[in-house]
Amino acid sequence: MPTILVADDDSNIRELVCLFLRNDGFTTIEAADGKEALAIYASTHVDLVVLDIMMPIMDGWTLCKELRRANPDLPLLMLTARGETWEKVKGFDLGTDDYLTKPFDPLELTARVKALLKRYRIGSTQIIQFGTITLDRQTYKVMSGTESFTLPLKEFELLYKLAGTPGQVYTREQLIDQVWGIDYAGDSRTIDVHIRRLRERFTATPDFRIETVRGLGYRLEVYE
Repeated sequence: MPTILVADDDSNIRELVCLFLRNDGFTTIEAADGKEALAIYASTHVDLVVLDIMMPIMDGWTLCKELRRANPDLPLLMLTARGETWEKVKGFDLGTDDYLTKPFDPLELTARVKALLKRYRIGSTQIIQFGTITLDRQTYKVMSGTESFTLPLKEFELLYKLAGTPGQVYTREQLIDQVWGIDYAGDSRTIDVHIRRLRERFTATPDFRIETVRGLGYRLEVYE
């Protein structure tokens, strides 16, 4: 089973989180601050990190940034006692994948951990399938039922990024950095243009929808 690193300076929170994760079969490792968590990550295989924002020595913002720099494909779930939109935006900008506000239901946390691990398993492949849609990143082909077609490169990359982790919210800045590159000097509103084009291309496809998350960004929702 996957190994989960839990970084929180509150020993009671760590104990509760680890208890529920272990009850679901996960292996857990505890860290009392960001610096300790980073050291553990450097020396131990970790599949996902649950991290608190307000920690001594190294806070969750810095830890999130350092972990994402070390591994762009490491699932990160952020915990905080606060729930303001600007904090969510900052967390997503720094690379967190999901966000849970204290106090939280431990069963919801374990469900989110499982969902994140599932998303990243999908995202690590070169072929993504959802409903009747298949995206092949090796050939940049899109299959919709029996029909095969191509998309403009950036539209394909944008759709592939969103579909690789369905349900995950991406800010415009994240999508610009990860699809256009950190050196892109254009307007971030180009994301809105490409999203609109993708929506127009797939209006007759009931398998998914690209949703706007007000104040945050975009996510792709898949329908069974």
